Order: sequence, then structure tokens, then C-alpha cells
Amino acid sequence: MSAVVQFLHVRLAIAVILFAVLLGLWGTYQYIRHRAVSGGYRSAYLMLCGLTAVQGLLGLGNLLLGAGLHKPLHVVYGIFAVLFLPGLYFYSVSGRSSPAREAAFLTAAC
Repeated sequence: MSAVVQFLHVRLAIAVILFAVLLGLWGTYQYIRHRAVSGGYRSAYLMLCGLTAVQGLLGLGNLLLGAGLHKPLHVVYGIFAVLFLPGLYFYSVSGRSSPAREAAFLTAAC
């Protein structure tokens, strides 16, 4: 069972990284054109947040099933990503920031 969870954890990591790069490019394009990010971008960013949370749960499951840690810092940046991405989203869409700033923050987070 641990091998299956580890396989999913590794493959989802690749998907999350590629998805984040795609969102980073999309957000950069919007920022360069001085446009606000679209609702589609926000939705995709929330999907990235969800995928990151699933990735964290798979990593936790992997740890609980007895697989060793690659590096202890792995846990720290996993927790940071799960908390940082949604936190930045809610900060940037709270209405206190300009559309260009929202695009810059969300793109930089990706």
C-alpha cells in the first residue's frame, strides 16, 4: 500500500509543479498586459490549492505508512504551501489590493 501512495505522491508532485508553472505564465501574461486576473485564473488557482492539499495528505499518508522522509525540511515546506497558497488568495481577493497587485501576488505564489 505504501508503494501506491508513494507513487501517487510523486506523480501528483509533478502535476502540481507543472500546473503552478502554467498558472505562473498565465498570470505573468495578464500582469504584463496590465489586466486583472480572470475568474478562470482564480478558479485554476483554487484548484492548485486543492491539489496541494491532496499532495500534503498523500505525503502524510506516506509518512504514516512507514515510508521514510526524503528530508525533514520536506514537511516544513509542505505545511507552508498548504497554508500559504489559500492564505495569499484570500488576502489578494479581499478587496484591499488593486487588480495588478492581485495578479502579481498570485503569480508570484505560483
